[in-house]
Amino acid sequence: MAISTRFSVGIHILSLIATDEKMTSDLIAGSVNTNPVVICKIMSMLKKADLIEVRPGVAGARLARPLSSITLLDVYHAVAVVPDKELFGVHAAPNPDCPVGRNIQSTVTPIFELAQSALEKVLAHVTLDDIVNEIKQKEASSSKG
Repeated sequence: MAISTRFSVGIHILSLIATDEKMTSDLIAGSVNTNPVVICKIMSMLKKADLIEVRPGVAGARLARPLSSITLLDVYHAVAVVPDKELFGVHAAPNPDCPVGRNIQSTVTPIFELAQSALEKVLAHVTLDDIVNEIKQKEASSSKG
């Protein structure tokens, strides 16, 4: 199983809005190649997290903060990828009569929590500005070739 695609779609949406505030959910859906309803749902999550502003009666959205102050961790939390400390699920109710079953949860849970913490630390150090600049560099490189 992969982490919910809402995370990458949220980054995609924010990157598009950063490049053009006139992006409608239909245009964004075309870029993401998904249904506009999915885009509206994720945009609602981004709005609730104060990452974007949507104006009633006006097409498009705008970033609520500068690119450099929106981290991938902000997006990760905004789109509710996973509940806190639950990136790695542990199967419920292993057999308590088995030595492994009796101890597996308490053995792997601290390791899983460290792994999630490491992931979140990396995401906290990457901004939307980093993503948009990387996209621009890749686009410039591909148009030269």
